Amino acid sequence: MASHIVGYPRIGPKRELKFALESFWDGKSSAEELQKVAADLRSAIWMQMAEAGIKYIPSNTFSYYDQVLDTTAMLGAVPDRYNWNGTEIGFDIYFSMARGNASVPAMEMTKWFDTNYHYIVPELGPDVKFSYASRKAVDEYNEAKVLGIDTIPVLVGPVSYLLLSKPAMAVEKSFSLLSLIDNIIPVYKEVVAELKAAGATWIQFDEPMLVKDLEAHQLQAFPYAYAELESTLSGWNVLVETYFADVPAEAYKILTSLKAVTAYGFDLVRGTKTLDSIKQGFPPGKFLFAGVVDGRNIWANNLASSLNTLQALGDIVGKVDRVNETKLDEEIKSWLAFATQKVVEVNALAKALSEQKAEVFFSANAAALASRKSSLRVTNETVQKAVAALNDSDHRRATNVSVRLDAQQKKLNLPILPTTTIGSFPQTADLRRVRHEFKAKKISEEDYVNFIKEEINNVVKFQEELDIDVLVHGEPERNDMVEYFGEQLSGFVFTANGWVQSYGSRCVKPPIIYGDVSRPKPMTVFWSSTAQSLTKRPMKGMLTGPVTILNWSFVRDDQPRFETCYQIALAMKDEVEDLEKSGITVIQIDEAALREGLPLRKSEEAFYLNWAVHSFRITNSGVKDTTQIHTHMCYSNFNEIIHSIIDMDADVITIENSRSDKLLSVFREGVKYGAGIGPGVYDIHSPRIPPTEEIADRINKMLAVLESNILWVNPDCGLKTRKYSEVKSALTNMVASAKLIRNQLATAK
Repeated sequence: MASHIVGYPRIGPKRELKFALESFWDGKSSAEELQKVAADLRSAIWMQMAEAGIKYIPSNTFSYYDQVLDTTAMLGAVPDRYNWNGTEIGFDIYFSMARGNASVPAMEMTKWFDTNYHYIVPELGPDVKFSYASRKAVDEYNEAKVLGIDTIPVLVGPVSYLLLSKPAMAVEKSFSLLSLIDNIIPVYKEVVAELKAAGATWIQFDEPMLVKDLEAHQLQAFPYAYAELESTLSGWNVLVETYFADVPAEAYKILTSLKAVTAYGFDLVRGTKTLDSIKQGFPPGKFLFAGVVDGRNIWANNLASSLNTLQALGDIVGKVDRVNETKLDEEIKSWLAFATQKVVEVNALAKALSEQKAEVFFSANAAALASRKSSLRVTNETVQKAVAALNDSDHRRATNVSVRLDAQQKKLNLPILPTTTIGSFPQTADLRRVRHEFKAKKISEEDYVNFIKEEINNVVKFQEELDIDVLVHGEPERNDMVEYFGEQLSGFVFTANGWVQSYGSRCVKPPIIYGDVSRPKPMTVFWSSTAQSLTKRPMKGMLTGPVTILNWSFVRDDQPRFETCYQIALAMKDEVEDLEKSGITVIQIDEAALREGLPLRKSEEAFYLNWAVHSFRITNSGVKDTTQIHTHMCYSNFNEIIHSIIDMDADVITIENSRSDKLLSVFREGVKYGAGIGPGVYDIHSPRIPPTEEIADRINKMLAVLESNILWVNPDCGLKTRKYSEVKSALTNMVASAKLIRNQLATAK
């Protein structure tokens, strides 16, 4: 019985990769220096796993930006606009695809399944000339081999890669991406051949699309692809890895019948129904890589329960060759297990399955689980009663959105195509330093408050000079849109270095929800009312919604997620109503993570959307008609849940649309939307400054499917990661484009 890890955090324990990337992008360090940081991180990860006793250690799971983009580079599938010359793909082309450059926009970015990780969406069509253009997989295998570690190279599988792609801009939307399977298989064969020649004895193909509800022709692409690869894979150990959910019964049958494949990886934490398929039949002579340690949460594994599952599987399968999924209070700390500890859990289970059980380790685990279950710190009876009292009430505002918008317009008196931003403004080095010094008690609270007030004053003046219609205070007091609130809510704790990659160099430190959630006191009212006192223009109160706080936290697993979400919703409801009482008439409740929480199986979607939408409505169901409720969503495929978005009943929704026009296609197809909407007019994740004419063109495309009286003009996300020089130029152009279209509309009348 052996142990295996599907993947491992790649940003470094102290975000070393983040800082190296940003230094390189700013021209402060060389490519060689970036590569040195990356090599050191890879080496440390491999050595850690080896020292922990992990037998099957993965390679090629490191990425400078994203593993799907790495696959695009490997296949040479570079869109024409990047003017690639066909040689080995270097940082210039790679990062241009990810982030854009001065003259060319970036590729589309969207959420990876139901996570907050973002991947770069491949743009494919019949004219793409695929070629072996990045030898990263082989290079990293050889790099580990020099250290004396024989790894399993990991590739995004050919079928999942195509299903995760989109037709290129000039290609018909009906184009079958799977028709390209014969074009990409030769490149996969070249990679496999090189890995074999380098001495690799195993290879892992990640095919996470197998957990989705696929159509028959999509499922049949798997046996076709692996039959095409069979001759090249012959004599090799081939693992096909799935994760995030159950593998449907039909997909299970197809996967386990693949002749070229010798091992199958299943998520048995979120995919408990897959156990039934395994019990009904598992191919003899094949290996089962059983994922029983939850790699997506931070709670210590219930080792006894996992061992029972593995022992039962051992009786059925015979060979269970893997266990995985990839300043705290001391009591709470004992309940947790991060990546390093999960590696140890994985190996302890593998040893126990081989009758080498570490009794002391298992006893400590059982004691920690018992401590958490009995702790009085977890339960708050008042909160539990408040959630129970919600019953099945359908929390909604008293009047229709069209009536509310009329009342709000009379109060706000906004121009047509009003301009605004999403919330955050650049977080400068000085700002981060002062916030750090205050937390470290190196400066007084009075000095800190005065500094933040001055920062807010500068942000307000900055927006007024740009002539933006609805202002924000810039959020200088906030470290992160979830962490900031978690620090002020009960039931949350935080780590010092529990960083998780969101995309590229962007990292977040999710809070840990360990107990019942409540709001001891107002969290944003002071800052928002201070900002409003500095201007006569409307100032948005900025909040993070309950579903996003839930989905971007490590959530307790001892009660249903929806109960925790309702608790957060009630806490945010108190905050919304206090903002309204303080004179804030525009309140934005961001639900950036609504779509990413959508279950991967269609049969489970309706239940999730029902409680997620209800949670949002709870937060603002008690405000006046004249209080305008905004929400924001970013980087997800929203088309399939547009009716749930409408059911949220927000007055205005701002939504990412700058890297894709998919959202507008919903309205072209006849979906009626009567509330305010601001599809993002430019991409804040790229340093590129879009010219006025380009933004105006985007607004005109929106006006082709949306009424001018509901359309807002805004960036696609917050501005905290950008520099002020970039923000000033981009917002200047954005405001100018809005005024240009206003004049055109007035003239047309």
